[in-house]
Amino acid sequence: MKQILFILSFLIVSYGCNKSPENVSEEKKEDLKVNEFAIIIHGGAGTILKKNMSDEKEAAYKAKLEEAIKVGHTILKNGGTSQEAVMKTIQVMEESPLFNAGKGAVFTNAGTNELDASFMDGKTLNAGAVAGVKDVKSPIELAIKVMTDSEHVMLSGEGASTFAKEKGLEIVDPSYFFTESRFNSLQRIKEKEKTELDHDAKAAFYDADIKDSKFGTVGCVALDKNGNIAAGTSTGGMTNKRWGRIGDAPIIGSGTYANNVTCGVSSTGWGEYFIRSQVAYDISAQMEYQQKTLKEATKDVIQNKLTKLGGTGGVVALDKNGNMSFEFNTEGMYRASMDDKGELIIKIYKE
Repeated sequence: MKQILFILSFLIVSYGCNKSPENVSEEKKEDLKVNEFAIIIHGGAGTILKKNMSDEKEAAYKAKLEEAIKVGHTILKNGGTSQEAVMKTIQVMEESPLFNAGKGAVFTNAGTNELDASFMDGKTLNAGAVAGVKDVKSPIELAIKVMTDSEHVMLSGEGASTFAKEKGLEIVDPSYFFTESRFNSLQRIKEKEKTELDHDAKAAFYDADIKDSKFGTVGCVALDKNGNIAAGTSTGGMTNKRWGRIGDAPIIGSGTYANNVTCGVSSTGWGEYFIRSQVAYDISAQMEYQQKTLKEATKDVIQNKLTKLGGTGGVVALDKNGNMSFEFNTEGMYRASMDDKGELIIKIYKE
């Protein structure tokens, strides 16, 4: 009997040693806590090519991405919440004309700027979103206010604006969102529409326009020291959009999702496909129900499921253990990340 007990004890100890971090397979390393806190952001995905980017413009994008992510990282480092980190980080990008969000929003067919945003709290699974807003300076702040100060998840148009005014959010004249470059983009598209194109040529033109006109949507996912994940996304939508078109950015489960059990995700790309695929939620679901790692789930959803459907774009994602993932099927995505050790990564092009 003593021999049997000794053998069993030896096997148990040996098994435990074999499960040490050094012996864990690469696939299961994501089960280990790698960051006490972390933050990851994107500034849109599309046909972003080095040959089309001037040194000055590239430097400007990298500088703004760095500025934005450092704001959120400082909040997290000092013990702040993931909610505050996501909001403040996105606001930096909303106030920059470089991105298709807030100040740099694209124009609709009617020549207006209509803004969408969403936010989700991974601890409570509560969420807030707004669509078609024209005079609220910070759509992401309004989305969070919908979550915290109303019984609703999504508000749109004039109603969302009225709610913002009642809650004391900053209201601006719609001209605040005007940028010459975005306005000129609309004019070029309208001029192209007037040209005589056969059906196939016109279809190709619209496909290219749709794929590239969502440049600059911004998003952020953060994990704070309390283990809470938050995700947010903000956008001006699609250039030349009509009829009150709404994309994936304000749709919980498509453009934004967060769950402390799994991960947080912010999407950017051809919104109609992200809605049909429920991209952000699908990543979380694969992790929860199929026990996939974050990288496995993001790769399958973007490179396999979304691509086969015909959609283009990408996601930034961060799991409960601080693992991070950039995944996109386009030529580039403005992106950055920072971990709890302060390591900063900023990238633009596909590698």
